[in-house]
Amino acid sequence: MAVTDEAMDKIKAMIVAGDLAPGSRLPKEELLAGQLGLSRSSLREAVRALTAMRILVARQGDGTYVSSLEPHLLFEALSFASDVSQGQTALQLLEVRRLLEPQATGLAAALLGPDDLDELGAVLRRSRSAATVEEFVGHDIAFHLRIVEAVGNPVLSMLLRVLSTRTQRVRIVRGTRTERAVEHAHREHDEILRALRARDAQLAVSTATVHIAAVEQWLAAGLVEDPLLPWQENPPTTVDRNGHPEHHTP
Repeated sequence: MAVTDEAMDKIKAMIVAGDLAPGSRLPKEELLAGQLGLSRSSLREAVRALTAMRILVARQGDGTYVSSLEPHLLFEALSFASDVSQGQTALQLLEVRRLLEPQATGLAAALLGPDDLDELGAVLRRSRSAATVEEFVGHDIAFHLRIVEAVGNPVLSMLLRVLSTRTQRVRIVRGTRTERAVEHAHREHDEILRALRARDAQLAVSTATVHIAAVEQWLAAGLVEDPLLPWQENPPTTVDRNGHPEHHTP
């Protein structure tokens, strides 16, 4: 283990043990280095890394503090990873989204009120009149986020935003036959909204799964990687009701 990694682990262990509570100030550098058995240079590197991860917060002229450790702060560091993800990594992030978001959509079917559903309908109408990919993606994010937020779990909402950021969504749409992909998305959004209006949780899960699986297909179709992705040799052209790719072999 690298010295800096070891130093980071020791500081995190103090936080987990409660020796450094959220919002507390770190001891002076020489004291903390001695307490942890680290050199001051190793400690500085560890503090810089933990600050970048939003675990610690540096206050100019006042020292370094443990952050509030709220999930939204810690997830922010992961947003960049999602923004720059490509290839297999981007597909893996979408797979995690497909495992989580449809279930949230099913839960939302019983929680969204008439005004919420009308608002979602208005978002979809604005989406259809979007003039650019960026504008379409903005409405797409608003639609999905509003559904997930109905569940009332901020950690889930933030995690799903991290798994599929605006930058990543724009990249995926631009990497497809944009007009056709967007038209498919409009139809799938309409189907999700119909399931929600019907308060059919099972159908809401199914339609959301199919929609996210289709996004995975768009991304996979645009990948040119070696080694090939499992489905690139025989790319799927459809998905079943449960959102699983249906392969067509020659």
